Amino acid sequence: MMPSQDRFSTTGDNLLQPPDQTHGSTRNRTRQSSPGRKLGMTRKQKDRRDFKENENPEEKGKRHKEQELKPLYKELLYTITHKLGKPASAEVFTDNQLHQYIREAFSMAEDEHQSLTERVQFTEPPVYCLMATVKEAKGILGKDISGFSDPYCLLTILEDEKESTTRRSRPKPRKAVVKDAVSDEEVYTTDTKKQTLNPIWNQTFVLEFEETARASFHMEMWDKDEEVSLAQKLEEIRTNFHGLRRMIKDAKKLKGQDDFLGSIVLRLKDLHCTEDNWYVLEPRTETYPDRGQCHLQLKFTHKERDGTLSAGRSAYVNYCGILQQFVQSHISKQQGGGPWKGDLCGEGQTLLELYATQNDLSPFLQDLAKWVAYSKLYQSLEVDSSLLLQQLTSIEYHWHQQELPYQQKQELGDSLHGFLQYGLCLVAKYRDIFPPTQDANPRLHTLLRILSQICKTRAFQKLNPAQFDLHDKVNDAVHSGTQEWFTIKKGLHQPMTKDLTATVSALSRLIGEVQEDIKHNKDSWNRVFVSAVQVDVFTVVYQKLDSLLAGEVRETLNLLEGKMEQSLANGLFPLYLSLQAIHKDKAFLQKRVKLLELTNFHEGFREALPYWLNKAFSTTQDRVERAVQVDQLQPLQSGMVPIKHSSSAVDLVACIQPICQLWEQLSWPEPEEAFMLMVKLTEDVCKIVVNYCRILKERVRVLSENSDHSSAVNRLCVVVNDLEHLRSVLTRLPQQLNWAGLRERTRDVIGDPQFHNVLPSQLQHTQGVLNREIRSALETVGRKLNSDIETYVRSMSTRHRLPSKSTEDAVVPLMKFLEKELQYMNENLVQENFNSLLTPLWTNSIRTLYQVATPQKLEGGLMVFCQRLQYTLQCLEQCFYAEGNGLPLDTLHTDDYKTLKSHLTHNSLNCQQLIEKFLDRKVWEQKVYSGEKYGAVTLIASYRRSDLRLRVEVLNAANLLPMDSNGSSDPFVQLCLEPRHVFPEVEPRNTQIKNCDLNPLFDEAFEFMVSVEQCQAAGACLVVTVLDYDTLRTDDFEGEAFLALKAVPGVGGGPGLQPDPSPAQIRLPLIHPKPNDDSILKLLESRRGEREAQVFVKKRRQREKQSQEKQ
Repeated sequence: MMPSQDRFSTTGDNLLQPPDQTHGSTRNRTRQSSPGRKLGMTRKQKDRRDFKENENPEEKGKRHKEQELKPLYKELLYTITHKLGKPASAEVFTDNQLHQYIREAFSMAEDEHQSLTERVQFTEPPVYCLMATVKEAKGILGKDISGFSDPYCLLTILEDEKESTTRRSRPKPRKAVVKDAVSDEEVYTTDTKKQTLNPIWNQTFVLEFEETARASFHMEMWDKDEEVSLAQKLEEIRTNFHGLRRMIKDAKKLKGQDDFLGSIVLRLKDLHCTEDNWYVLEPRTETYPDRGQCHLQLKFTHKERDGTLSAGRSAYVNYCGILQQFVQSHISKQQGGGPWKGDLCGEGQTLLELYATQNDLSPFLQDLAKWVAYSKLYQSLEVDSSLLLQQLTSIEYHWHQQELPYQQKQELGDSLHGFLQYGLCLVAKYRDIFPPTQDANPRLHTLLRILSQICKTRAFQKLNPAQFDLHDKVNDAVHSGTQEWFTIKKGLHQPMTKDLTATVSALSRLIGEVQEDIKHNKDSWNRVFVSAVQVDVFTVVYQKLDSLLAGEVRETLNLLEGKMEQSLANGLFPLYLSLQAIHKDKAFLQKRVKLLELTNFHEGFREALPYWLNKAFSTTQDRVERAVQVDQLQPLQSGMVPIKHSSSAVDLVACIQPICQLWEQLSWPEPEEAFMLMVKLTEDVCKIVVNYCRILKERVRVLSENSDHSSAVNRLCVVVNDLEHLRSVLTRLPQQLNWAGLRERTRDVIGDPQFHNVLPSQLQHTQGVLNREIRSALETVGRKLNSDIETYVRSMSTRHRLPSKSTEDAVVPLMKFLEKELQYMNENLVQENFNSLLTPLWTNSIRTLYQVATPQKLEGGLMVFCQRLQYTLQCLEQCFYAEGNGLPLDTLHTDDYKTLKSHLTHNSLNCQQLIEKFLDRKVWEQKVYSGEKYGAVTLIASYRRSDLRLRVEVLNAANLLPMDSNGSSDPFVQLCLEPRHVFPEVEPRNTQIKNCDLNPLFDEAFEFMVSVEQCQAAGACLVVTVLDYDTLRTDDFEGEAFLALKAVPGVGGGPGLQPDPSPAQIRLPLIHPKPNDDSILKLLESRRGEREAQVFVKKRRQREKQSQEKQ
């Protein structure tokens, strides 16, 4: 062996050599090279693409196998035969396994394999080499007086026998092995690093050897010692006292003898193909066991490989071919497992590693070969694009570390530029190659990242100095691809004939394709392009398609000008909606350079607009008529959540909804035209509603012709609910059509008076029609119920039935009828209509009762009759109030109700009750009366419970009216306890007569023996009458006053004895009754068969005649 520092020892990693060159050192033994080998090393590589154009495929395959595959196959056989070191994979493969793998990968027959194997066996073997790079060391021993060392390394390869012989020949054990085992020519020495404990060398040596089985790699580290002067040593001692001990130790050894720092011994058979590790420096003695570590890089290589194997092609070219063949074979064996992600089987990885290390291919060249191979395979096979991204990252890393040969630089530049062009072609066709799916989007993203990464790499910028703006290139590719895609789609949808309907249909289909493409660009592809290459593909595509589509739309609409008909308009409507949806997407544009060409696209559809409105109206009208024809006018659903209207009402709402949707779909941009459009749509809705009322009434008539009256009423209830439901729908129509939004849009062109006079007036007119129809139907139902109620009331109050039934029994039929009918109405009418029906029904019921209760001729038995009617009124009130669920009390208690109730209350009382009520009223009138028009009387009254005496003292009267001709009066006071049925045994009492005195002073006391119960009875009062005494004629009436006995001290309170109260002085104004003004007297007067009533009436009538109050 000989050192190779002149060509291979470097101070860095810049070791890359052209692959077709060999290392500069020569072998120990002389080997002759054959003429063929020299020819193979000197001739130029032939162009492998020179074949006949019309060559037979079978012949072409044979020639390719002979010229391309078999040379690579022989290289692999040679590599297996002369393999060195262990592969990096954990699994170890035998030679047979490796042979079997390459046979399958290259599709070699058994006889071809045997033939090629024999040929390889007769080739010249290579020179086995171990390329050792000493990188650095750390933590070594300090052997000098200064505490540092001057380390250098010795490297060699020793066979086991030579090492053992050297050890036995030594007289005593020595630390050194390398120095004495081989000659100096076979020992490789690094540079000496001065005064350091962490030296850095970065030197590489190539060590040749014969075999790996019994050989070991040895590396020893020594401290270089040189002779120094005494003055230098004393200076070291002065500056570092530790150096004294070191000097004493140096004195014991010979001059110029180096110090041993440590060694590393590695058996070659235990090494991998490549090693890159820190190794511990081993001591020869135990004095200093910790001697630091050394960083070594080891790699087994070949020198002087037989050049006839691959016809002189470089190892790099062969590596590319082998890699491509392995990948193609691996991918072909995959069965639908998705794209290849860069994984090869263990045999393939082992062979690639062996070939690369044996031929000393750097990692840079290996990654370059992988990039070239993978980028080519990507264009023909299913290869994961992320694999290319990984190789680009590796190339960028190595570009800063190593320098490529010129040929490989050119190949890398061509590959990167070629892949860019290919990638841009894919980008132009991204719609077809990368559909908007979860699987395809990541692949598109990775491809764009690869293109971006290529442009960012130093290699591309260095090898392609021309300016290359990826952003512009991608924009151009998307533009051209969009133009091509649109042209293809236009051709696919081209109509077969020149028929206008077919032309419209073809354009509609084309716009549908464009709309879907814009949606995919916005929702899916744009995120990918922006994230990877910062290209807003949505904006690019949208502006391009806007221009292309606008031209097609203008051309088609020009053909239709003046030829519009309903069928063409129907075809244009979906086309309009699609264009509108496309135009709305302009809101997502990031930037807009110019006005979009589809901005005023609606102007071309003005001619079709009336046809669209007519179509919507006629279609809705037909659907409404069909809905009514099949409607049986039955409630849709009963139960817990009833639906009280019929099917046609629901269908009508559903039919009207498309008209409201038409307004939203059109979204007409011109404000004034939009207002007119709204007027037309509202008018159409109102027409449909009015027509629905008409045909619904006709449907009720048809269904009720052969049905009973009850069924007809039931259907009428359903009709009322239908109309009410429709009225609620019309109420919501302004919100559904967004009148408020239209008002804001048209504020500058339509005044408020015009807006509110046109639209709301249409709706109010239609609602008025519905209200009239609802009222008419409710009146029809109410008339039927009123008729039945009147029948029941008159039947209940017939005179000959009065003795036969009790009041409760007489009312039962009417209440059962009402409960049944009202329950049905409540269940089958919506609440608002039910309440609308109850109000007139209650009013008519009151009117009927009043008519029955006030006959023309008052006959006997009126009291019992009125009692029955009063009970009936109470039952009706409870029925219509329904515990708060029916009509409110304010609605029930009308003036007619109060009048009827008062009338029935009075007529239901007996004579005594009426007299009591009359006296109570007089007492009330006395309390509220003010002034002393007819004078006044003063009394002192008290009641003693101890002896049951009522004491009344008449003190005086004042301001009496003159009743005699002489201008005076002869007054006296009469005291009477009323009513007579309560005080039957108490006679009236009179005071003395005071002649010619208008302010008489009586001062007389009277006592009445009456019980407390009598005084507390209903109507119990003291009637004070002042009369003018006349000798020859009836006494004149001065006035009267009424004092309630309950107000007398001593009468009030609970039962039992109480202390006698103090008398109270009371001044009572005199009053005169109004003639024929009291209804109770009239009622008592009508009861001619009751004597008590007639006596009481006679007395009161006499007072009325004497009264000075005018009628």
